[in-house]
Amino acid sequence: MFTGIVTDIGAVRSVEMRGDKRFVIGCAYPAASIAIGASICCSGICLTVTDKGSDGDGEWFAVDASAETCSLTTAAGWEAGTRLNLERALKVGDELGGHIVTGHVDGLGQLIEAQEDGASWRYTFEAPDALAPFIATKGSITIDGVSLTVNAVEGARFGINLIPHTQSETTLGGLVAGQAVNLEIDVLARYVARLKDMT
Repeated sequence: MFTGIVTDIGAVRSVEMRGDKRFVIGCAYPAASIAIGASICCSGICLTVTDKGSDGDGEWFAVDASAETCSLTTAAGWEAGTRLNLERALKVGDELGGHIVTGHVDGLGQLIEAQEDGASWRYTFEAPDALAPFIATKGSITIDGVSLTVNAVEGARFGINLIPHTQSETTLGGLVAGQAVNLEIDVLARYVARLKDMT
């Protein structure tokens, strides 16, 4: 379980096929503090740490992504140098600064346009039609692992505002029009829809 509050921007060091894809990710987390088997949210995808270490280039951890994970997320396009939003799993007693995030990607969205809005930027994304009913104005959504508030919805398109802090402390500030992003809808919206279907 996560909160969507990014605590580090890591970068893919290497990609290797071992049946599944193995990613070695450089990070600022001390390797000694990362447990093998721990979950780390990597740009919205909950992945399990399978190895870790520290060398002349800094700290790192390794994760494996299955073919299914790669087919449903942006992990398919990760390569050496790809920057990733990182968040370690929530601990009991931690501050819940964003919203409840599972790290289970619901689908791929696409950035349609970005416009300056004062000191912030207004981003318009398009979600898959199947996810559109779960996205509501003033509701929460996770984009590449970042907890954000939806400002407007029109059909399958929705808008969010990125304040300067979010632009600099996550990878979202570097998005370009047409780029794919991992989307996770608010878990509460998912269960409300399920209850509605049962009534």
